Amino acid sequence: MEEELKKRLFTSVALAGTAALLLSSCSTGDSGDSGGGATGDAITIGTTEVVTSLDPAGAYDNGSFAVMTNVYPFLLNNPVGESTVEGDIAESAEFTAPTEYTVTLKPGLTFANGNELTSSDVKFTFDRQVAIADPNGPSSLLANLESIETPDDTTIVFKLKSENDQTFPQVLSSPVGPIVDEDVFPADAILDDKELVAANPFAGPYAVTNYDKGNLIAYKAFEGYQGLWGAPKTDSINMKYFANESNLSQAIETKAVDVAFRNISATDVEKFEGTDGLNVIKGPGGEIRYIVFNFNTMPFGTGVEGADPAKALAVRQAVADSLDRQKISTGVFKDTYTPLYSYIPEGLLGANESLKGLYGDGEGGPDAERAAKRLADAGVETPVNLSLQYAGERYGAASAEEYAQIKAQLEADGLFTVDLQSTEWGQYTEDRVKDLYPAHQLGWFPDYSDPDNYLTPFFSPDNFLVNHFENAEVTKLIDQQRVTGDETERAALLEQAQDLLAENLSTLPMQQGAQVAVAVDGVDGVTLDASFKFRFGSLTK
Repeated sequence: MEEELKKRLFTSVALAGTAALLLSSCSTGDSGDSGGGATGDAITIGTTEVVTSLDPAGAYDNGSFAVMTNVYPFLLNNPVGESTVEGDIAESAEFTAPTEYTVTLKPGLTFANGNELTSSDVKFTFDRQVAIADPNGPSSLLANLESIETPDDTTIVFKLKSENDQTFPQVLSSPVGPIVDEDVFPADAILDDKELVAANPFAGPYAVTNYDKGNLIAYKAFEGYQGLWGAPKTDSINMKYFANESNLSQAIETKAVDVAFRNISATDVEKFEGTDGLNVIKGPGGEIRYIVFNFNTMPFGTGVEGADPAKALAVRQAVADSLDRQKISTGVFKDTYTPLYSYIPEGLLGANESLKGLYGDGEGGPDAERAAKRLADAGVETPVNLSLQYAGERYGAASAEEYAQIKAQLEADGLFTVDLQSTEWGQYTEDRVKDLYPAHQLGWFPDYSDPDNYLTPFFSPDNFLVNHFENAEVTKLIDQQRVTGDETERAALLEQAQDLLAENLSTLPMQQGAQVAVAVDGVDGVTLDASFKFRFGSLTK
């Protein structure tokens, strides 16, 4: 991505809203020195994030990746403060042919368990992702990967399906990129978390020394880390998990944790901004919140009685006509989120607000008459019964108010009757891929700062949404933009893809946010940068 594009992205979203919050206190902890040179008191981090799995093939969520990015090595990674990528455990990486990307590993790499890390582990890692293709995993990011060759212990040649893939280096730094130990992980199944921790297959800045799912993860600096970020500044990190934002907020106020990371309500952020001794830090981000429609089980979907694609489309369009994003942004999120009318968020190449003109009043507001006409023209009787699911545990306490507003707006003019339900995140991740939710909430925190990351994972064949949407023309445009080097030409392709998606409404974008941190005086190393990664190793107190 060109420098000017990056500047536009990070300038425009820096004030957009809250995607993360960090708060550090001066509470004391055990001191320690590691062989890697880390010093300073242990730090306890509090979070409401949920970890789906510690196995990189079994999770594609921010809570899991916050762990993985600190304990696994990557071929390429982001320098602090940058959205571009450089070698992490790679000594070099470059296109050696239009469809060949060749990586050379640094010499002498090992995992924390003492096993050697070679090109064989790298090939195993990516072959395994493709073979398992877990519905809650990130394998869809490897859509352009054809095969992998390893001519020697330090060389990996990625064979790609399409030439000149503009995103592949970034993909190697994403949630599909953590390199795993082939002597520990099964080739065709997700490894149990406890077995994983016991095997100690880590080679990032930290290794996990203790894991109590949903309660605590203990980390210790790995002295053998040879990656881009350098030795951690703090030897011991403890991650404590809280059931909800209220409990986490209380832990912040009582200094029961040193750092709090996601999710803090907009009300509490506002309060902390006025609290002496706390510094509010805003950083770049590209978080989005959206509604997913299941094309099989939604009203008139292909798998229900009375299936009718035209009526199903009219229902999706009427939902889009009826919702007032600005009212939700202001009333629920206190403008820490802003309305989102495009599939690619504002500030990234190709963002065009295609939804704004197609639905509602044409200017971003709702229009009940337009919604009613769509339904009547398609022969849909009203009210339409719509089951709508949300995951407040995963996306914050504000989700309850957010989706209560959505329900109220849809029902206001008698066009819909909404059955609104909330489910615990662990069950949610299982149910949503089994066609149990006709419409449901999801959020997205980007894997890397490229517009493709808002298209390929959602709308390419075998995408992680598993909502049975596939459109050959959309797929073609997504594939074309990925290999187009000219920025103007690529932007045009991105806009065309969004226009088609806006007409079909596989998902309905709702809100866009960014990152916010709060730290007490004297705490250093809080980094909210362009890579969207939460790094433990920079924290000191």
